[in-house]
Amino acid sequence: MHTFNIIFQAVAALLGIGVIGFIIVRRKMVPEDIMGVLATLAIDIALPCLVFANIIVDFSPARYPDWWQLPLWWLFFQFTAFILTLITMFISRQSTRREFAVTAFFQNGIFFPIIILSGVFGSSNPYLAQLFLFIFLHPSLYFGTYYLFFRKHEHTAKQSHIRLQRIFNPVLILTAIALAVKLPGAEKYVPDFLITLVKMVGAMSLPLLMLFLGGSLYLDFKKKGKVYTGEIIKFLLVKNIIFPLVYLGILLLIRPDYHIALIIMLQGAIPPVTGIPIQVEREGGNRAITNQFVLASFIFAVVSIPTMFLLFSRFFPMP
Repeated sequence: MHTFNIIFQAVAALLGIGVIGFIIVRRKMVPEDIMGVLATLAIDIALPCLVFANIIVDFSPARYPDWWQLPLWWLFFQFTAFILTLITMFISRQSTRREFAVTAFFQNGIFFPIIILSGVFGSSNPYLAQLFLFIFLHPSLYFGTYYLFFRKHEHTAKQSHIRLQRIFNPVLILTAIALAVKLPGAEKYVPDFLITLVKMVGAMSLPLLMLFLGGSLYLDFKKKGKVYTGEIIKFLLVKNIIFPLVYLGILLLIRPDYHIALIIMLQGAIPPVTGIPIQVEREGGNRAITNQFVLASFIFAVVSIPTMFLLFSRFFPMP
C-alpha cells in the first residue's frame, strides 16, 4: 500500500491546487480574464523551461543509450490509444460521441506524470527527462489533429497560422535545443545562473496550470448546464479503468524495461488534457459535456491512478 499512498498524496495535492483556483475565481479575488494569462504562462513559458532544465541536468545518454527509442514508444502508445478510442467511442450516444472520443484520446501527458514521478522518486530523478523525451511530440499531435474529430469547418488563414504555431510549440523547440546541447556534452558551457533561472521558472508550471484549470471549471459550471450523468459514468469506465488495464496487459506481454513500462503505464492511467474543452468549443462541439468528462476523470483519478499503480507495481517492482 506504500505506492498507493504516495501516488494518492501526489494526485490529491495536484487537485488541491485546482480547488484553490476554483475558490479564487469564485470569490472574485482575480479578474476572470486572467485565466488565459495563467494558461499562457504555464504552457508557453514555464513548461518549456522545466523541460529544458530537466534534460540538461538529469538526462544521461550514457546511462540510457536507448533514449532515442522513447519517441517511438510514444508512437506505439498513441496508435494503441487511437485503436482503443475507435473501439470504445461507440458506447457513447451519437450526439456526444465526438466529444467522448477526442477527450478519451488526448491524455494529460505532461503535468500529471510530472507530479506523480516527483512524488514517488523525488524532484530530481532520471524519469522526468525520459518523460519529456517520450512526450515532446504530443503537443504537436494535439494541436495538429484535435479538429479532425469534428466535422469539417472552414478555417480562416489566421486560424491556420495559429495552428502551425502550436505545432511548432515551445516544448518541441526547447526539447530540440536541450538535446542539441546535451548530446555533444556542451551543457558544461551553460552558465549556472541560466540553469537556476529556468528551474525556478519551470517550477511554476504545475501550480499555474492547476490554478487555471480550477478557475476555468468554475467559469464553466456557474452556467449551470445539463449534467450528463450516464455519459460521465461511461467515460470514467473507459478512460480511467479500461485504458490503463489494456496498457498493463500489453506491458505484461512485451515486458519492456522498467522506465519504459513506467512511462507508458502513467500515460495510460492519467486523465484527459485540460485544454480539450476550449478546443471542442472552437470546433462547434459541446463544451459542457467535455468539461464534465475532464472534471470527473480528474476527481476519480485520485483513486483510480493509485489503484492502477498498485497493480502495476506487483508485476513491475521498482528497481
